[in-house]
Amino acid sequence: MHISELSGRTGVSLRSLRYYEEKKLLNPVRLENGYRDYAESDVERIALIQLYFSLGLTAKEIMDFFDCLFQNGTRRECLPNAIEVAERKLGDIKKQIGILRKAESQLEEHLYEWRNAINQQWN
Repeated sequence: MHISELSGRTGVSLRSLRYYEEKKLLNPVRLENGYRDYAESDVERIALIQLYFSLGLTAKEIMDFFDCLFQNGTRRECLPNAIEVAERKLGDIKKQIGILRKAESQLEEHLYEWRNAINQQWN
C-alpha cells in the first residue's frame, strides 16, 4: 500500500510516517517509480510505535524493542537492553496507575459528598 493509504488507515500523518522510516522504525519497499510500498503488517507496527511513543520511549528504544520483536528468532544480544527498558517503563506505568487510582478514589469520594450535600439541601 502507498504511504497515503497507510496514513489514512492508521491516522498517522505522512510526516510522522516519513520520520518513522528515517529512524528505521518502518522499512517500506521502494518501487521502481520511487514510491514507498508498505506491507499490511505495517499497520500493526505503527500501532505499536504510537503506543511506545505514548509511553515515553525514544525512537532508539523502540528500535531496540523491534530488534527483539520482529527478528526471525529472538536475538539474545538485544534482550538485556529490551528487558531494562521494559522494566523501567513498566515501573513508570504502575506508578501512574497508582496515581490515577488515588485520583479516582478521591473524586468518587468528593462526588459522593457533594451529591449528598445537594440531596440534604433539597430535603
